[in-house]
Amino acid sequence: MTIHWCGTGLSAIPGLRRLLEAGHDVAVWNRTPEKAAEAVGDLTTNIHKFSIARLSELLSPADVVVSMLPGDWHVELAELAINNGAHFVSSSYISPEMRALDRKAKDAGVALVNEVGLDPGIDHLMAHALVAEYAESPAFDPDNEVSFLSYCGGIPKTPNPFRYKFSWSPLGVLKALRSPSRSIRDFEVLDVARPWDAISTYDAPLATPESFEVYPNRDSLPFMAQYHFDKDWKVKTFVRGTLRLDGWTEAWADVFKEVETLEGPEGDARLKEMSDQFWDENAYDEGEPDRVVLCVDLKAEKDGQTKWHKTYVMDAWGDERGSAMARLVSYPVSYAIEAAMNGKITPGVSAAPSDPALVDSWMGRIGALAQHLQVVSHRS
Repeated sequence: MTIHWCGTGLSAIPGLRRLLEAGHDVAVWNRTPEKAAEAVGDLTTNIHKFSIARLSELLSPADVVVSMLPGDWHVELAELAINNGAHFVSSSYISPEMRALDRKAKDAGVALVNEVGLDPGIDHLMAHALVAEYAESPAFDPDNEVSFLSYCGGIPKTPNPFRYKFSWSPLGVLKALRSPSRSIRDFEVLDVARPWDAISTYDAPLATPESFEVYPNRDSLPFMAQYHFDKDWKVKTFVRGTLRLDGWTEAWADVFKEVETLEGPEGDARLKEMSDQFWDENAYDEGEPDRVVLCVDLKAEKDGQTKWHKTYVMDAWGDERGSAMARLVSYPVSYAIEAAMNGKITPGVSAAPSDPALVDSWMGRIGALAQHLQVVSHRS
């Protein structure tokens, strides 16, 4: 069984190196082989220039295709994996086109595993752990009002005036500011056109409690079923969102105003100009530590009283091992690869696993990647 790891960008390297150091048979594919050699050439010479045609020639049944490439490659590589009886793993969100491959993957007996990075990924594992614990607890009652929050953010370890720093092109962050979101607030669906229309404060129960600015992103609603929320539960709040340093809204106020006015090709060109400027002014310096904060919170209330309330919190930062973001994205990807190879993940399209044994195993290892990982109970 060969692992065909495609893409050696910044967020891919630690997990790839882990697999190589563990002795797995890994073929490394990158559009620029020289960059791949710089990253892992001390561990392997099995490095190829990325080519779908060449990969197809070398792909065998029971192999694993890993896509750490841009998202528009995922479906094509997943289809290639299915056609060759191989598994597929990516850290990205499941697109409608990926989900449509479920039947073909099941018929072929292969797993297409997605959403196994940081966010999405580790956040899913935390959610599964909390929901399972609550559902099995004496406090569980279908009449309880349930509130769920999941906030994740990559932020500078040493705050800067802009309240944010970039590890790669800021263009993706700027484009995300133009995206709508859906969540649940006070039992009602909340549709938000722009992130800055729904910014609030979140007090994170970290080792040293800290306040952050947060806002919903994407469409949170489908994740209620993914996290095994029963359709009869009374869901008061359900939001998956982004976390930023306190003061971010003020520092970015002019950015919000301009982004709101940009339209068409001229708007896209201006976004690119802004991206280049932000990269010049607010990129991470060589060796500068980044930071990742992730909080997943589940609370059940009845008649105004809290019946169950826990928060899974993680705080991690860059150190001698490299960036926190890279570790926390790529290590879980490597765990998913091994799980697929060992038959621990059922055929078909899936996200980060909810199986308690896998959740416990992965979270146990993730604890070594972060400087702080804890489940905080808010009731004695």
